[in-house]
Amino acid sequence: MAQAHHLSPITDRLLDAAGNSIERLPMLPIIFDRMARVFADTMRQRAASPVFVSVSYIGNDRIGDILDENEANALAAVVYTPEWDTRLLIGFDRDFIFSMMEVLFGADGTEPPIDDERPFSNIETRVARSLFMDAIKALEDALKSISNITLKFERIETRMDFAVIGRRNNSAVVGRLLLQAIGRGGEMFVVVPHSALTPLRQNLAQVVSGEGNNRDKAWTQQFQAEIQRTQIKLDAVLEEQTITLDRLADLKIGDVIQLQATPRSKVSLQCNRQPLFSCSMGQSEGSYCLQVEEQIHQKEDILDDILSR
Repeated sequence: MAQAHHLSPITDRLLDAAGNSIERLPMLPIIFDRMARVFADTMRQRAASPVFVSVSYIGNDRIGDILDENEANALAAVVYTPEWDTRLLIGFDRDFIFSMMEVLFGADGTEPPIDDERPFSNIETRVARSLFMDAIKALEDALKSISNITLKFERIETRMDFAVIGRRNNSAVVGRLLLQAIGRGGEMFVVVPHSALTPLRQNLAQVVSGEGNNRDKAWTQQFQAEIQRTQIKLDAVLEEQTITLDRLADLKIGDVIQLQATPRSKVSLQCNRQPLFSCSMGQSEGSYCLQVEEQIHQKEDILDDILSR
């Protein structure tokens, strides 16, 4: 009876750990947010185009389900933590790898995205290895607030059934980070077995002073500055007409297309074919100019639409 009494608390703790609720571990979202910021900052130093990373999902899933979902569509790095004596997974899906290949090699997004189900090339795998090292460092930095751990890269797996870090039926915390760059996207996923989090539950359940919902002011200011420096193309549209394809095919050099617009007609100032302002046209020092007279839509809705493209 004494032995049963001794084992009962341990059994209860294991069962409780298997049902860890993200809501009861408020430091988890903070850790993944910090990892996203650190990784994005590192990528901005290596890439010519802006790179943005955000947390899209944090939840509990079975290890086997996570691996099956990404089979033949991702590369995964197996990471060992000596302090926890366990292994984690960090993975990049196909879109993430292809997007980062373009960004790191100077693409500007004008070419169509790669849509290929072929195996990853040696170059893509080598670039992914470098990105894995950056992601591991970002996660290690993010975890410093709750645990002094070391993350050691072990290997890259192209087949998810070789990337097993525990029994397939075991539960794990999975964080999904969304990449956005040059009009492309992709996903990074981080898989942490519950057995690794059990000793840290107390730390994960308490928000460290200075964290929580407070934003990183330096990062926020940098983000705002980058947005304000972003160059956009504006189009001044005096008039638009609809013609038939047959009429268009008949056009030749020297033909005249009559416009209904007059010097007093309003000019639509557009960005990405989205009307922004209604303007009047004039001249200044020998050049045509526009004077903004009114907004066509609310500014907030327009900016949201532009930034979402």
